[in-house]
Amino acid sequence: MVTALCLALALALVAMPSKAASLADFLGKVAPADLVPGADAYGPIRDDMPAAPALKAGERIGWVFLNTDFVPATGYSGKPIHILIGLNDKAVITGARLVKHSEPIVLVGIPEAKITAVIAKYTGLDLKREADGPAHDLDIVSGATVTIMVIDDSIRRSGLKAARALGLEGFASAGAGPAADVKMVDRSKNAVSDWTTLTGDGSVRRFSMSVGEINAAFDKQGDPRAATHREPGADTDGYIDIYVGLASQPSIGRTLLGEAAYANLVRRLGDGEEAIFVASTGRWSFKGSGYVRGGIFDRITVLQGEATIRFRDKDHLRVVRMAPTDAPTFSEMDLFVIPKASGFDPAAPWRLQLLVSRAVGAIDKLFLTYDVDYALPPAYLATQPKPAPVATVPAPAASSADEGPARDRLWLRIWEAKRVEVAIIIAALAALTGIFFFQTFATKNERVFRIIRLSYLAFTLVFVGWYANAQLSVVNLLAVLSALVSDFRWETFLMDPLIFILWFAVAAALLFWARGAYCGWLCPFGALQEWSNQIARWLRIPQIRLPWGLHERLWPIKYMIFLGLLGISFYSLDMAEHYAEIEPFKTAIILKFDRPWPYVLFALAMLAPGLFIERFYCRYVCPLGGGLAIPARLHMFRWLKRYRECGNPCQTCAHECPVQAIHPTGEINPNECVSCLHCQVLYRSTTRCPVVIGKLKKRERFERQNGLAQTGAASPGGNLAVRNDVGGSAQA
Repeated sequence: MVTALCLALALALVAMPSKAASLADFLGKVAPADLVPGADAYGPIRDDMPAAPALKAGERIGWVFLNTDFVPATGYSGKPIHILIGLNDKAVITGARLVKHSEPIVLVGIPEAKITAVIAKYTGLDLKREADGPAHDLDIVSGATVTIMVIDDSIRRSGLKAARALGLEGFASAGAGPAADVKMVDRSKNAVSDWTTLTGDGSVRRFSMSVGEINAAFDKQGDPRAATHREPGADTDGYIDIYVGLASQPSIGRTLLGEAAYANLVRRLGDGEEAIFVASTGRWSFKGSGYVRGGIFDRITVLQGEATIRFRDKDHLRVVRMAPTDAPTFSEMDLFVIPKASGFDPAAPWRLQLLVSRAVGAIDKLFLTYDVDYALPPAYLATQPKPAPVATVPAPAASSADEGPARDRLWLRIWEAKRVEVAIIIAALAALTGIFFFQTFATKNERVFRIIRLSYLAFTLVFVGWYANAQLSVVNLLAVLSALVSDFRWETFLMDPLIFILWFAVAAALLFWARGAYCGWLCPFGALQEWSNQIARWLRIPQIRLPWGLHERLWPIKYMIFLGLLGISFYSLDMAEHYAEIEPFKTAIILKFDRPWPYVLFALAMLAPGLFIERFYCRYVCPLGGGLAIPARLHMFRWLKRYRECGNPCQTCAHECPVQAIHPTGEINPNECVSCLHCQVLYRSTTRCPVVIGKLKKRERFERQNGLAQTGAASPGGNLAVRNDVGGSAQA
């Protein structure tokens, strides 16, 4: 009853009126001069679009808008990253300020100053140059790559949309005028030439850098760590030497690949698909480490207009040998297929962007980007008339629903980049489901099951936690509740595939097994606690069992912490995220203790009692566990088997339950159970369960008595009696 009242209260609070953040919510937080230099006030927000004039002595000198009013910008937390942006009439960004974000998981351990510094660098960005594709270098912060990608994507595309809607210089709507010709690839040009011709006329473009040049470029960034991690070797040694060409143009493709290989490429390409040729030598590899891990080429990107095209292994074809006899020898030669859906125009200029990184610490890297500009030579282009354009009125800001392919589906790119990790986590969830559904078989042998459980927890800690950083947090739970009553979008929660999959699995598991499926098997911090306690047991560190009365009174602490954070989140989600630092997950799992010492000490303080009291933090402190336990009361099935004698008189399971989730009366508390299945191991143990032992003894006595009776029947007298009976019957 109490749980139902708490849940009803929470739902009532969540149902309070809420609205999505808008420009009006943030204008008062940033001085006008910080966004448009010289401005001293904001004018009223326009009725036809979410943009406000920046005024100087009552005269408009620029415009201010909120990025999320024009394009979605959701990060790992599932909440938007809100940035105020200033524009002048020449479509140049005059200022940008981060006004609100909810990225405690992604940006944990990374000073917010680094992110705001990156955003500040967009001041001076000329959007007219960006209209044909990104014309600026992406300034990546190590450890927050996806967040920076979201921010860059949002600032650029929202700026372009705002400039078009406002009709700024270079973006004013053109009226009906003389029709221009459209350029297209001339597929009839198919003459075979040689390598020298291709590189000479620009059919294949080259970009190269020496070791000395790359060292100088990193030194120029001003980070002193670059000097201590210089690329070794002579300055004249080659570092990057890369060649790029449009292999789907018949003349270029036949020359590079030869007749047979080009014919195979043509058969491979679908309607509207194109292919580029990339070959390189030198120390830098364009395939990159991402390709080794998951088939993602994370070091090269094709940029054209607003399109950003990344490649994965299904888009990749290896070139075995070059056809031209005068071609140099390359260490890497590959073809990359560009899908039709990307909107790529092979007749228009494009760029291959190279991402070069240098490790300067355990988790820190410095990044540089370089562009290989490419334009198909005029000899391979043809023209056709273009219909006269129809005059249009600038459209107001578009919502996420009407962006179509232009928004690049960032969440899809992230899922593609992590599809190997996705496959592994799905397989692990399937295995765990099998353990639960077939727990009678799984727990048959205590030693084997212990090995299975510890192995699974090791996988959870190392892969799910330390490698994939897929540690769920109470912050995620609060963000979901907030999104349900504000601006809910699926794209918001799809930004991190592993977190999304785990939350989906948790939601399903709550109906079947309560909260134990996650807390007992899939929580990396829980796995860390159990493994540290197991090591403590191996080292013969004495274990403490709290008296039941004290243990029962410590249970509610985690529920109070969760309800406190929930209440704070209704007032301010940012404040709730701050106080959610009571979870040491970020320190111990996400950053692997590489964090300022107060956070490390707190995480160790939460782990230390677990050496003596198994899963101390899970039992009494964890707000996520408390939050999951409330809806888990609605679970529909009872999977854990019990005997009538459990609790009266037998107390074996209650005494051996690792988290003391079994009442002295024998009931299992689903709010506290972590589904370790230890009680199910005991349920069928022939050496430790008194009920099983008693049944075995009864069976032995029965079999012994039955055996004695059979032995008596088989004695000489007995046989005689049988014979007499048989004889008597025969005589009768």
